[in-house]
Amino acid sequence: MMNKVSIEDIFKIKSVSSPKAVPNTGKVTYLVTKTDEEKDTYYSYLHNFDGRGNIQLTYKDETVTNVAHSHDGTMTLFTAPDDDKKSQVFILRHAGGEREQLTHEDDGVFGAQFSHDGQSVFYHVSSEKNSADKKDEDDKDDKDKKPEAAVITRMKYKSDGGPGPYGVLTEKYTAVKSIDIQSGETETVLSGDENFTLYDVFEGGFIYATDKSENPDFNFAQKLYLRTGGEDKLIRDDASFMKAEISGDQKHILMTLMTRKFKNATHPHIEVYDIKTEESIDVTTKLDKPVGGLVAQDTQQNAEGNTAEWISNNEYVFLVSEFGSVNLYKGDVEGNIRPLLRGEHNIFGMDADSEAAYLTISTHVSPSELYKFDFKTEELSQLTEINYDYVTDTELVKPEPVEFSSFDDTTVHGWFMKPAGYEAGKNYPMVTNIHGGPHALYANTYFHEMQLLAAKGYAVLFINPRGSHSYSQEFVDAVRGDYGNGDYKDIMSAVDYITDKYDWIDKDNLGVTGGSYGGFMTNWIVGQTNRFKAAVTQRSISNWISFRGVSDIGYYFTEWQILAGLDNLDKLWHHSPLKYAKNVETPLLILHGEEDIRCPIEQAEQLFIELKSHEKETEFIRFPESSHELSRSGKPSLKMQRLSHIVRWFDQYLIQN
Repeated sequence: MMNKVSIEDIFKIKSVSSPKAVPNTGKVTYLVTKTDEEKDTYYSYLHNFDGRGNIQLTYKDETVTNVAHSHDGTMTLFTAPDDDKKSQVFILRHAGGEREQLTHEDDGVFGAQFSHDGQSVFYHVSSEKNSADKKDEDDKDDKDKKPEAAVITRMKYKSDGGPGPYGVLTEKYTAVKSIDIQSGETETVLSGDENFTLYDVFEGGFIYATDKSENPDFNFAQKLYLRTGGEDKLIRDDASFMKAEISGDQKHILMTLMTRKFKNATHPHIEVYDIKTEESIDVTTKLDKPVGGLVAQDTQQNAEGNTAEWISNNEYVFLVSEFGSVNLYKGDVEGNIRPLLRGEHNIFGMDADSEAAYLTISTHVSPSELYKFDFKTEELSQLTEINYDYVTDTELVKPEPVEFSSFDDTTVHGWFMKPAGYEAGKNYPMVTNIHGGPHALYANTYFHEMQLLAAKGYAVLFINPRGSHSYSQEFVDAVRGDYGNGDYKDIMSAVDYITDKYDWIDKDNLGVTGGSYGGFMTNWIVGQTNRFKAAVTQRSISNWISFRGVSDIGYYFTEWQILAGLDNLDKLWHHSPLKYAKNVETPLLILHGEEDIRCPIEQAEQLFIELKSHEKETEFIRFPESSHELSRSGKPSLKMQRLSHIVRWFDQYLIQN
């Protein structure tokens, strides 16, 4: 008898991610991340597929990230914590021997890569402004240190997460350094009162970007440079870059970038820059789909996004989000493109060499595995079976795709799951689950939370309302300035569509939940309609007026998304669920992380107090040591508690016949 999905499955599911082709060998490395119940954390291990089988390369319980290989294929580097829990660069020599710690930076490193000749490594460090003046103070014993007030002069002074620290930050800048592998001598390559990003190193130069600006708080673009012969050439200064890599013959630069034409709703796209003519070809805007994957999910850990990769001097492969899938495409320097691999899947990791693309893929009923797509035969073969036992032994529900016309005849797409063990003739409650973003997407990918709800006897509906990626630029932009209108009607139209289609869904026992923007929408829904019998809002937004000043992104997000600042309080308040709290009749569970800076916990506090003041049925769960990433990469014990509270609330209020 197969097992039903349970909360404890987070300890069974492993994430296969971050494939990296080893040059000149036909091998590929990848990471396998597991959730450790005893230590209440995650560990990742480096593995290798050599064409015949899989070999585990690292065994230490740690988090391995940023894997890269030397151009001759003889060495591998990665970042991992040192004895002081600072991220440092380590090297493995393929000829054998123990791994070597290469860097010893006081504040750790990130974003490392080999020089073209393999003699040195370039890496990023983050250091405080005037850090040299503070070094003597920092060298004192901890017992002698005294608390120091943070002097804030910039609006970008805190962050919810990322590769470095989060919370209130001292003023720091990212620099680029290099270290000689043989001698250990270091050199600062790029530094200053600005943030440098090194994108590619090649023979005779490198590609880098800087965010230097006269108004850094409102600068959302980088200046991209090509350095050769000690001279810098400005490539572009009006976009942010996800990728910039030079071709093997050094004639073209492959760039994945995002302008701000539609603010943060703008599609990322690919351009090919001709170094000789200094002209770019826009390759993918004609697809009217975003490059890369922007998928909402909860089990694919330690995934390093790679949007595009050269496979020859003239050709490259890249990822595109379309109709709820992330697919593989091929392009050339002339701007020609065509799909290589389309399907009901989420390709969330990609690398390639001249022979094949290596992909980590998830589907609704497979958390993740490593695959090889052969360019010659255009056949896909599976290389790992990391989650084979879990998938084989567990009753997983494959959702059916749904597509319907919304209130204004806009086509909306999503998925519907029957309860696990569905029996004809019985009635079942249904939970509608709303993704965050709003510019993300639900996809053809494994989602533990959805599978858990189905296993608990609930039908599950999850769609991509307007504002979601993977459809068109017009569709993703349609939510801006219209929160709680078209998007809300899309969700309610979906509920109408699926409850009309299946008469076994108990219309009197409907639940709704969502996180971040999905939490906002849950709050909005229960203030507009009494159709749902229970609701769970997670890391949500309730008040756009206060959100503007307390979120790490609030001061520009409200103007980008609500299209209003404090000079238009009426519009901010109109779109705030808090305004409608007195109308709420649906029992509402509020979940929020204490250390959430993206949607600070004061948003939940305001909502809870207002609901209680009107004697509404509500409960407030505060999660310690939890940022906005609680549901994805939070402490496993707290992730389990979160899921337990969600199930408990729905079980309490939704009757199962």
